[in-house]
Amino acid sequence: MDERLKDLNLLVLYLSGWEEESRKAPGQKIFRSWKGYLFEILNEFEEKEFIIQNRKSRSVIFTEKGKRKAEEIKKNYF
Repeated sequence: MDERLKDLNLLVLYLSGWEEESRKAPGQKIFRSWKGYLFEILNEFEEKEFIIQNRKSRSVIFTEKGKRKAEEIKKNYF
């Protein structure tokens, strides 16, 4: 797998994370992140017609508009 893709995935995990108190060690802070994507962002992408969501599926469908936007973003990083 491309190292840049790994880096971007780590960055997305970090940027969507938050700090909270540890349940196992009260008083200690930990930094946590969801393993999936934030629903608020997915919903916004759907409103902008970048993706189509099916609530029963764990995947989304990219629209042509969404693929074009993703390719524009990709050009900024690659």
